[in-house]
Amino acid sequence: MKEEYFKWYSPHLNREVQMLTFGHAGYPVVVFPTSKGSFHENRDMGLIGSAQWYIEQGLVQIFCPESNDADSFYNRNIHPHQRIQNHVAYDKMICHEIVERIRLNTAVAKVVVAGCSFGGYHAANFAFRHPGYVSHMFSMSGAFDIRNFMDGYNHDDIYYNSPLEYLPGLNDDELWKMDIVLGTSNWDICFDANLKLDDCLNKKGVPHWLDVRQDRVHDWDVWKEMFPHYLSRIKFD
Repeated sequence: MKEEYFKWYSPHLNREVQMLTFGHAGYPVVVFPTSKGSFHENRDMGLIGSAQWYIEQGLVQIFCPESNDADSFYNRNIHPHQRIQNHVAYDKMICHEIVERIRLNTAVAKVVVAGCSFGGYHAANFAFRHPGYVSHMFSMSGAFDIRNFMDGYNHDDIYYNSPLEYLPGLNDDELWKMDIVLGTSNWDICFDANLKLDDCLNKKGVPHWLDVRQDRVHDWDVWKEMFPHYLSRIKFD
């Protein structure tokens, strides 16, 4: 399958950004890495390989940007205010430098977002913050509360990047059009987090699928089973 490497200077992050893409055509799928993950992590851990059939058939084209977690949530050497501002800058980079360019490749002008573990947070948060840009959101073992990274600090940008907090008040019609999957397992360390998001969506009447795999743990083996399964939900032209 076709693999391409991209590197560019990001005005939002004020540094160079790297990304791998897979495939020659198809519905665009942005896949976030796990905590502090690199742009090649999802390839190296086999997640991209699990979707090889879709890629080679030209059904999907996958975009794997690097994370900014080491400069935001996981950087305990800076004030929490700067941590969340660094994350906001990353969200803007993803939105304006990647998604707004590639979404034009689809007839509905939307993209799929996906991710495993903390990548699942990024996928969910991006989708809920930008519902008009996202047709499908596949979170695999995600967690959705960022307060534990903020050392008790409070700010509007923290609220508006914590899905469990801002989602109850979100009334964008595009949210109800999105195909939302919360993948988890009964032994997943993020199982309770997915139950909370499931409950939040249920209370709003937002259609979604809570996919609970039995006797599986928080690891790549189950995510490699989930990912191609979820891709089958896309309506390919």
